[in-house]
Amino acid sequence: MTGFSALYKDTLRYLEEKLPMFQRIGPAAIKKDLTNTRTLMAHLGHPEKTYPTIHIAGTNGKGSTAHMIAAVLQAHGLKTGLYISPHYKDFRERIKINGRFITRKEVVGFVDRQRELIEQIQPSFFEVTVAMAFDHFRRHEVDVAVIETGLGGRLDSTNVIKPLLSIITNIGYDHMSLLGNTLPEIAGEKAGIIKHTVPVVVGEQDPETRSVFEKKARQEKSPLFGLRRTTVRKS
Repeated sequence: MTGFSALYKDTLRYLEEKLPMFQRIGPAAIKKDLTNTRTLMAHLGHPEKTYPTIHIAGTNGKGSTAHMIAAVLQAHGLKTGLYISPHYKDFRERIKINGRFITRKEVVGFVDRQRELIEQIQPSFFEVTVAMAFDHFRRHEVDVAVIETGLGGRLDSTNVIKPLLSIITNIGYDHMSLLGNTLPEIAGEKAGIIKHTVPVVVGEQDPETRSVFEKKARQEKSPLFGLRRTTVRKS
């Protein structure tokens, strides 16, 4: 193992073991507000305000939706950032520009530069990765960034952006200890990504949960667009 490879692994070990991580300790890793993320954004000079974004939430399908939208934007010549979670094999899967992972050097550099603040405010693993992504996209001057929520929406660390478009794929029973015991309660948390006057696309078909999104969209004066299910016939 080279010296830098060891340094990179040490950096990941620091993030995964020093900071609260949902995959390691469960709900205890989730911070109940956006204070840490806002502190990180302010410290970094608010990178999230320097490029347009598309924000995606939902129980299922949000990752694949994020990838498809990013691919379409890139195909149209836009330098496109993509933030997703969790990663499957490589931490760097979370942060990409035009399909290319953030480099190991950039991961190490970000953590080194922000280590003092990290030690001071003790953010979660997810909060740090969000800050890393937003900073990375600014440094590389992306034209647009597609941002997938991690969990829920209202208090998700990604929810410090005001996007061009919000997308909510569907609603199911997930993370009930954090998001609520009923589908309308869970929908209410995910509806938290709907921002004032920002258009929102909702794929949900259930009237019980769709009404939650309709109410939130009215409150925020946000145009709401629904999707219809279609059947693809094999030729």
